[in-house]
Amino acid sequence: MAEGRYLGKVPQGVGPSRAPSLDEMLIAILADTHLPRGSRAIPDACLERVRAADLVLHAGDLLTAEVLEDLRALGPPVAAVYGNMDGGDLRRLLPERQVVEAGGVRIGLVHDAGPGHGRLRRMRMAFPDCDAVVFGHSHIPLHEEDDGFQIFNPGSPTDRRRQPRHSMGAAAVEGGRARFEHVWLD
Repeated sequence: MAEGRYLGKVPQGVGPSRAPSLDEMLIAILADTHLPRGSRAIPDACLERVRAADLVLHAGDLLTAEVLEDLRALGPPVAAVYGNMDGGDLRRLLPERQVVEAGGVRIGLVHDAGPGHGRLRRMRMAFPDCDAVVFGHSHIPLHEEDDGFQIFNPGSPTDRRRQPRHSMGAAAVEGGRARFEHVWLD
């Protein structure tokens, strides 16, 4: 077991506890971890869900490449984008936006989805071939759906700002459909 800089104890090579099928996946969803920052670390409950996932999505504002490395050391593949607070090291490693295919579902990933008014429509236009878009930036947990298209913000596991609780997201993908939910960490 290695010592993760910002994640606590990080077992090397520990991945999903089950083998995913081609059309069934469990996704752990993070955004706005903002590490390092004082003594903050990703909560153990969040790390457990990340380790158990088949895929991890991070919607930006990790802050350092070391945090990305620590997440990758947990085992499941990590798809991430850079956020407005991420430095040059992450901007060289990560795209501003990307599309991930998971179990037959296409998920757009971006940090800043813009103002709340009209967001779902804007994201549908920005990611026309996607079934859903995961975003961060606001630290406000959100899940909206219209005519089968979904947008999802997991909130933050480490920096809740004005929200009552720390949070992350999870998505179960089955039969070509993603079911998103928030996971409250405190």
